[in-house]
Amino acid sequence: MVCKTKNRITATAETREYLAKADPIIGALTKLPNIADKLAKQLNDAGISTAERLREVGSKEAWLRILASDPSACFMRLCALEGAIRGVRWHYLPDDVKQDLKKFYSEVKK
Repeated sequence: MVCKTKNRITATAETREYLAKADPIIGALTKLPNIADKLAKQLNDAGISTAERLREVGSKEAWLRILASDPSACFMRLCALEGAIRGVRWHYLPDDVKQDLKKFYSEVKK
């Protein structure tokens, strides 16, 4: 099941529970803020299968790994990863953190 909120489709608790049973690795990652099943799969494909591993690797390296296989990896995805590490929605990242991520993103995407 999905629910449409503010022009976005988000997974419901029922869907997340189903995913956790169907694929425990992806299901575990989707418990983090900002991480839906698609991003969880991309992380897993990039060799990051746990929240602990994501914290060790960091948002920038995780994003670079995703970018290697998905050139559409965007700034919001980078922020989503940083928010997941910090345990917050990416919208609530401090401005200085967003600025640092934006600088990194711009340098990579030149």
